[in-house]
Amino acid sequence: MTAVKTHRKIDKTLSGSPVVIDKGYAVVKLKTVPQMVVDEKGLVHGGFIFSAADYSAMLAVNHPNVVLARAEVNFIKPVSVGDEVEFTAQVEKREGKKNYVKVLGKKNNEIVFEGEFLCIVPDKHVLEKT
Repeated sequence: MTAVKTHRKIDKTLSGSPVVIDKGYAVVKLKTVPQMVVDEKGLVHGGFIFSAADYSAMLAVNHPNVVLARAEVNFIKPVSVGDEVEFTAQVEKREGKKNYVKVLGKKNNEIVFEGEFLCIVPDKHVLEKT
């Protein structure tokens, strides 16, 4: 597995843990926990699902300066507390600083999430002063 070069301080409990990182490809597993629940039935908030998907896209690019510019996503099936969701991210195209990443989230081999992420790699960190 390639070393993690981005998002090194992310909370893996809330955004998932890397399982595979390779050039242009990453897999992140998210084990859902009670802190993610929005109601008495155990529904997991979609923001946590999105966070893990975004994290997998960032790891597929795996550059210290990578940031998300745009995402088009579909939440296909609900996720419940205790579910484990595996996100696979694949860089499909690169155009200069732009990386187009496809992400699929699956639980029990069923797709629960899909998205297209535009990840940009600026020359310097977005918070670095000019």
